[in-house]
Formats: sequence, structure tokens, C-alpha cells
Amino acid sequence: MATTPQLLFEEARREGRKKLLEHEALMLCEHYGLPVPRYGVATNSKEAVEVATKIGFPVVMKVISPDIVHKSDVGGVALDVKTPDEAREKYITITRSVMLRAPNARVTGILVEEMLPRGLEMIVGASRDPFFGPIVMIGVGGIFVEVLKDVSFRVAPLTPPDAYDMLRDLKGYVLFGGFRGMGPLDEEAVVDVLMKVSEMITQLDEVAEIDINPLLVYERGRGAKVADVRFILGDTRGE
Repeated sequence: MATTPQLLFEEARREGRKKLLEHEALMLCEHYGLPVPRYGVATNSKEAVEVATKIGFPVVMKVISPDIVHKSDVGGVALDVKTPDEAREKYITITRSVMLRAPNARVTGILVEEMLPRGLEMIVGASRDPFFGPIVMIGVGGIFVEVLKDVSFRVAPLTPPDAYDMLRDLKGYVLFGGFRGMGPLDEEAVVDVLMKVSEMITQLDEVAEIDINPLLVYERGRGAKVADVRFILGDTRGE
């Protein structure tokens, strides 16, 4: 569904939200050319089957709600859904579970996404520093977060050399030579993501914070995918 960033922000403001919903975040990423999973939104079990079949199995299913922070805690997530029958059943299971555990939560629908293969997990983010202005960060995620604890920052807008330097500053950059039996990883795909995140944080005054966690990085030539992304909105009214 085609839309514009301003329409997404206006909808969030009308509903009093400071955060884009999951499908809205994916739409904004698509608008800027970021690589996202195939996805769709279902509002009943029939649509869940149709969307999952169109995407291709296996899929992941997640409740969409501005009132639920930890979806797994209320039974709002189903992983590795493999068949149309299972998609139908999981839709019903998720909606019933959420109604029981979070009865006051507003539910927009169920997000159905392709289940992505494993890759190197990275974190990419952007925010607005009171002194430096827009900044972009990258770090190694997943099981390596606590071990390595290394992140790299640059002031936006980035140049391509900035983005390459950010990546190569990480101690975890050594993993790009090969990881869990994979060949060299797709450095160029990560640089492309950094450049697009830089573009977003410099162009979109309404966005206070961007958090991609994880960005899954694959072998060279296979790219990267934004597996989960969050946009926090600031208050630009009156500016």
C-alpha cells in the first residue's frame, strides 16, 4: 500500500502515538529503499491465510497494538508458521490470547511477515543529540552484544566513506570475514542501510529516534534485511 511519511506521521498524531506501528515502520523503510521482509496485515483468519500464502511459508505472525510493548508476554507472537491451516489457527490463538491477557489493548490487526533465515545480527540506529544534531550508530547485536559491547557513531549526514569507517571501527568487523560457516558477509549492504538511515534522520524532522534491531546480514551478494525496526516520533508542532 503506497503512502507517504507525512501521512504516517499524521495518523500517529491523530491517535496520540509517539511510535509508528510495526506495519507503518515497514512502510516508512520501504519508502526509503531499506530492505524489509515481505509482509502484510490481516484483520481476520481468512486474510491471515491469504497474506501468508502470498508471502510464502514459513511466516512470523505478530499482534499490532500501540498498547502492547512486549508482545510475547501476552501470547502475541507466533514463529515458524508453516501451513495455511496453521496460519488460520495462529491468528485465532493470538487474538484470543491478547484479549485475555491485555483486554484493554487496542488491536489493529496481525502482522504477517516472511520468516527470515539466520544471519549476523547487527544494530543500526539514529537519534538527535542536543549538541551534535542527528547521529547514526551501528553495533554488533545478538549473542555478541554483551561480549563485544562495541558500537560506532558518526554525525549525520554520512558520506559513504563515513559509513565504511563506522563498520570497520567495530571489533566485531572481524565477523565479516566469515561467520558460522558462511563466507564473507555483505559489507556493501550494511553501508547502504547506514546511508539510508542517515538520510531518514536528516530529512524527517518528525522522527526522534530510529532503532533497527536486528539488521540481519548475509553472505556477500545476498544483502541484508531489516528484521525489526522502531521509529520514535518527536513533537514538531509549533516549530
